[in-house]
Amino acid sequence: MASTLCCRAKVIRNCNFSSFSSSTLRRRLPLVGAFCLLSLGIPNLFPTLSFSPPFGASRAQSLLRSKFGGQARAEGLHSVAMGGSSSSSSSTVPSIVVYVTVPNKEVGKKLAESLVREKLAACVNIVPGIESIYQWEGEVQTDSEELLIIKTRQSLFEALTEHVKTNHPYDVPEVIALPINAGSLKYLEWIKNSTRD
Repeated sequence: MASTLCCRAKVIRNCNFSSFSSSTLRRRLPLVGAFCLLSLGIPNLFPTLSFSPPFGASRAQSLLRSKFGGQARAEGLHSVAMGGSSSSSSSTVPSIVVYVTVPNKEVGKKLAESLVREKLAACVNIVPGIESIYQWEGEVQTDSEELLIIKTRQSLFEALTEHVKTNHPYDVPEVIALPINAGSLKYLEWIKNSTRD
């Protein structure tokens, strides 16, 4: 894992970023960092730390305090045990981030609005300008797409997946979920309060 990340870092370092405007880089670099953190997870990014499953609240708070200079509590950061309960109260529920790709902005906006209207999602971010390279029916395909980043309750994943399948133009839409292990307490409460039971 570490050697793969190092090789990718070398490729990124040698990449010619002059074709990107500085505002484009400022907008997309935080997204890349968040994507890496969500995709790889804290245990993979910090392999020297020992994590016992499930990712315990006290361990998460200590990690956040060490990484953010003791500000975890002051900033209202909150760890969530994915087994169904939160670390300090029942004001939050196990939550997930779901990725769905769409062919264009119109499809993405329509799908995002219907997910929020049906209370299947608290929030949907639409990330424009991604390029997907994949294999379909024995051929390598390349398409311009947009990415929906959906925040919702873990318990709504099946209903959300069925909604996407029903309202998506692709035969096999991408619907993948990653757990939210920690976050702002107020934001996690908002996810709970903005979605259906």
